[in-house]
This record gives sequence, C-alpha cells and structure tokens, in this order.
Amino acid sequence: MRPARLVVGVVVVGAAAAFAATGRWPWHGLPPSDTLPVATRPVVTVPVKETLDTLDRGETVSDLLARNGVANLDLSRLDSSVPFDPRRLRPGLVFSFRRPDTASAPTAISVRTSPERRVLFQRTGDQWNTVAEPIAWKTQTMRIQGGIDNSLYEALDAQVGDDQLDGADRQRLAWDLADVYAWQVDFTRDIQPGDRFQVVFERLVSEDGEVRFGRVLAADLTMSGKSLTAFRFESEGHSAFYDANGNSLRRAFLRAPVQFRRISSSFARARFHPVLGITRRHEGTDYAAAPGTPVMAAGDGVVLRAGWAGGYGNLIELRHRNGITTRYGHLRGFARGIHAGARVEQGQTIGYVGSSGLATGPHLHYEFRVNGVARDSRRVELGNGAPIRDGLRAGFQSERDRLLALLQTDAPAAVAAAPAPPTETQARWLP
Repeated sequence: MRPARLVVGVVVVGAAAAFAATGRWPWHGLPPSDTLPVATRPVVTVPVKETLDTLDRGETVSDLLARNGVANLDLSRLDSSVPFDPRRLRPGLVFSFRRPDTASAPTAISVRTSPERRVLFQRTGDQWNTVAEPIAWKTQTMRIQGGIDNSLYEALDAQVGDDQLDGADRQRLAWDLADVYAWQVDFTRDIQPGDRFQVVFERLVSEDGEVRFGRVLAADLTMSGKSLTAFRFESEGHSAFYDANGNSLRRAFLRAPVQFRRISSSFARARFHPVLGITRRHEGTDYAAAPGTPVMAAGDGVVLRAGWAGGYGNLIELRHRNGITTRYGHLRGFARGIHAGARVEQGQTIGYVGSSGLATGPHLHYEFRVNGVARDSRRVELGNGAPIRDGLRAGFQSERDRLLALLQTDAPAAVAAAPAPPTETQARWLP
C-alpha cells in the first residue's frame, strides 16, 4: 500500500477576503477626513499545495513524475553540473511537488539526494530549471564517559538516546572507536569489567533537525589501570591519531585481522581439539565470524603460500619484516590476486572466513610467528608508532591540549534524559 500523501495548503486572509465575505471594506464607516486615503492594491497570495510522494522499489523516477502530472521534464538533458542521476536513486526517496491551486501540474519539485544536498526543479512556462542546493549541517561537540560491564557498544547504547544518536550511529561510534585503537586493543577480548572510557566526538545537526554521527576527536581508554589516550590531528589533508607524546597509534601489525569480531578460542599451550578429540597445543587465536567475513592482512608483507594445508584447510601465510610470519586458516576462499609471491598491504582483504579443514564451524584461525616460533598475537609488543614530524609538533601540541581539556571537562548538563545505568555512562554537551 502506498503511503498517504501529505497535502499542505496556504490560506489567504486580508482585506480582499473581508470584502468578499461582507461586501464592505474593513475601513468603511470611518469618520470623514479632509484627506482622502491613498488607494492601495491588495496583496494577493496564490495558495500553494505541496504533495509528498515516495519512490517505490522497482519503479523509475519517470514513473513517479508521471503519476504526479509532471510533463516536459527531460531528465536525460540535465546539466552535467547538477548531481542528479535518476538511474542511481535509491528507493524510499521522498519527492516534494508544489503547485498553485488553479494549476493541474506542479511548478516546483524538490528531493534530497544525499544528506548534504537537495535538488530543486522549477518550471517557468514549458521550461524546467534545475539547481542543487547544499544542506547546512551544524557541528556539535559531545563527550561521553562511563564504565564497561560487558562491551563498549552496550555501554554506549545504554545511555545515549535515539534523540542524541540513533541505533545505527551508536554502533558506528563504537566501531569507529575500536578502529582508533585497532593497533593496540582487541575490543572483543581485551576489555574487562571495570574498564572505563571517555570519548569526545562530533555529531551533526541539519537545518531540518536531523541528527547524525560525525567523527571521533579524542578518546581515553583505561584497561586494568593502564590509560591509552588518542588525539585526532589533521595536517596536509590527512588525519591520524596520536598519543600524548605525538607517537602515531598506527603499528606494523593490527591486533586482530577481522572486523565485527568475536574470539571463540584464545592462545593456549594445550587445548582439547573439538574435531580430533585430543588435547594438543593451540598456536593461534580463533575468531568466530559469519562465513564470507573479509580477512585482512595484519601487516605489510609477501604471500608465502595460498592453498590447501591439511587441518588448516585453505591457508594463507604471509612473510613480514624481522622474521615475522602470519597464518590465516580455515578460509572459505582467497581474494583476487592472492597467490605466492604477491605483495599485500596492511588492512588489505586477502581471504574470507570459512570452515575448511578441521573446523566445527566458520571461524578464522590466526597465528603470529617470530622466527618460526608461535607467539600470542594479543600480547606481542609491537613498539611505538612513528612520531609526528618536527615541523608539525607545535601544531599538534596545541590541538592535543585543546582536546585534552575537552576530555577532562565537567560540563554541567547531561545530554541523555534516561537515568544512568550501573555503568554510570554519561553523555554531555561541550561548549
């Protein structure tokens, strides 16, 4: 069933309307005056109707226009400078049609093609003019702090209401924060009850009152009493995160080679094998994930092998610098171009989670080896990141101090209206 269409009319009220109703002008009967009043032409406002209609799945924009009585609008002849491609519009877009009461066809059409842009069509005679109009978004800075009982996302979701960020944006905030610490923390394994976090982020509010998540600016994560602070710094069109000393958070290796991850089995010297039914050394970390989940190269390297390897199933082994190799087992398949001798970059998709070989379900078996000896990838010391360049250090220190003040501020007004949960998570406005 098609959604009901909203029609808005403009009502004309004035002297002309009073005359039509009573037969007398409003000033009739006033005391005589030596000076005759200056005749004025009544302002006549043409009523306008607005109809909203939605682009349905499987229909074209031309179908929608025809349904609303639009003629002579040739979408194939639009100016190339106007960002409107009718073949790429997603279902659910809402079109606004405005028309005078006395006209049967619309004289103006508008549609939001993206969060940042509205396209306007205006008819003059038989011609249509088209312009793109930017949507103004205001940036608001917010701070959230709290404790973690189970997961970072649950701590955020429990306190920040839909009027601050909707569920999808709360999840994005959690994942973006995990990405900030991707070289230091595996949020599915390293977080423990009692750990705490603070994060300063931007949210955007449109001129129409819409709200969406912007970006993380700074964060502080306290795990087992150890504080990890991150500050966003932009220079030369590039942004990255640094610690308080100006060292990049980026390391030679990621802490985990899959996103949206959940560890099902950690590194252990002995483990009961669920398929073989025996206890033997387990030299890696298992990440349970849906079949087909992309697997990323933990660091820059060269493919040593990509193929079947017995109990590993489909296996990729990468060689890195300093005698380090990494293995990725039980894969469903390999990414295009992955073969022995191929070079890969950190974060590049190399394969996909599967259950090949000795596996009871879909997961990734990940190994980190140094000079042939297996090491626990979650506890390997990866060193400090590259320091910020000397020429940028003064600018970084200024921005670091500004963000640190926001992290440590104690704004008086809480954003969230709901009572604080046991984690005492709090969201606050920042000046």
